[in-house]
Amino acid sequence: MPAAPAVETCYRHPRTQTGVHCTRCGRPICTECMVEAPVGYQCPECVAEARREFRKGPGRPLRGGLDVTKILLVAILAAFALEAVVGGPRAILDRPEPKALFDLGAMQPFAIADGQYWRLFTAMFLHLGILHIAFNAYALWLFGRMVERDYGRGQMLLIYVVSGFLASVASYTWADPRTLSVGASGAIFGIFGAFIVYNYRRRHTAMGNANLRSAVMLIALNTLLAFGFRGIDWRAHLGGLVAGLACGLIAEGWGSQGQRRAIRVVGYLGLLAVGTALVVWRTNALREAYGSIFGIG
Repeated sequence: MPAAPAVETCYRHPRTQTGVHCTRCGRPICTECMVEAPVGYQCPECVAEARREFRKGPGRPLRGGLDVTKILLVAILAAFALEAVVGGPRAILDRPEPKALFDLGAMQPFAIADGQYWRLFTAMFLHLGILHIAFNAYALWLFGRMVERDYGRGQMLLIYVVSGFLASVASYTWADPRTLSVGASGAIFGIFGAFIVYNYRRRHTAMGNANLRSAVMLIALNTLLAFGFRGIDWRAHLGGLVAGLACGLIAEGWGSQGQRRAIRVVGYLGLLAVGTALVVWRTNALREAYGSIFGIG
C-alpha cells in the first residue's frame, strides 16, 4: 500500500500547510510569504538576497515621481476605452470592426506607404478585444516594472517606444501589405529583450541565472504560440525582441559615464535610422509594385 504524501508547511509559518515552493531555494512557502517572480514565486529571504547581490545596474530604486510603466498601462487602457466607444460592445469581448481600427490608427502597409507614417506608433496602443489587452497589460506590468527599476524611467520609455517602432517597421517591411495589425506586444517584446540583456550581463548571480532560465521558457512558449495561431504577427514580435536586445545593450552601455551617455545617443539614433531606412525601402517597393493604388503610373 503506497505511503501517504508528506504534508509540507511553510518554513516561516510552520502551522500553515502549503504545496508551493520557492523557485530559487526550493523551500515551501505559504501565500503570505510568496513574492511574485517572472516564473513562479520566491521567498522573502531569496528576494532580499537577490536584490543585494543584483543591485549593480544603471537604474536606481524608484522613489516618487512618475511611474512610466503605469503611464503606459493607462495609455493603452485609454485607447481600449476609445475602441469600445467607437466600435461598440463587440469591441470589448471580440474586436472592433476593421474600419474602426483603421480609423483609430492601426498599422496598415498601404496607408503607411501613402504617407500615414504615424501608424507605426499608434498601432502599439490598440488591441483586439479584452483577452488581447489583458495578456499584454499583464506582461507590461510584470516586465516593465523590472526594466524600469533596473534601467531607470527614461531608458524604460525609450526602450518601449524605439522597440515598438521597430516592431511595427518589421511588420510593415515583411508582412502581407493587405494586413491590418495592432497591439503592444512588439514593444513588450522589446522590454523583454532588454530584460534578457540585463540578466545575461549578470548571469554569474543566482537571480540573473534564474531570470535567464525563465526567459528561455517564455521564448519557447511564445514560439509555439506564434506557429500555432495564424493571427499572431510573429514578425512584429521578432522585430521587437531584436530591437529590445539592442536597446538593452545601449541603455546600460559600458565604459565611463560620459562614454555611456554617448553610446546611448548614438545607439538610439542608429536604431531609428535603421528603422527609417527600412520604411523608405518598403515604401518605395510598395509604390513601385502597386502604383495604381497611389495614383502612380
